[in-house]
Amino acid sequence: MAITTETFEQVKEVLDKLRPFLLRDGGDVELVDVDDEGVVHVRLLGACGSCPSSTITLKAGIERALLEEVPGITEIEQVF
Repeated sequence: MAITTETFEQVKEVLDKLRPFLLRDGGDVELVDVDDEGVVHVRLLGACGSCPSSTITLKAGIERALLEEVPGITEIEQVF
């Protein structure tokens, strides 16, 4: 499956909706890539990068929102 520009933009929109919650806690998220298998690669920044709960934030928060709102997304992976 090829990821379209529209899909990439939808992922960015979802991340932009979640960004205020991350910023409130001193963190942020950067979209690195969306590969052809529908895997979203993100980098957690600021406090989120070193937070012990970052895996929960990534999987329970960001991934859930992306899976619900963007067709074709299969999972999320953190890059460092």
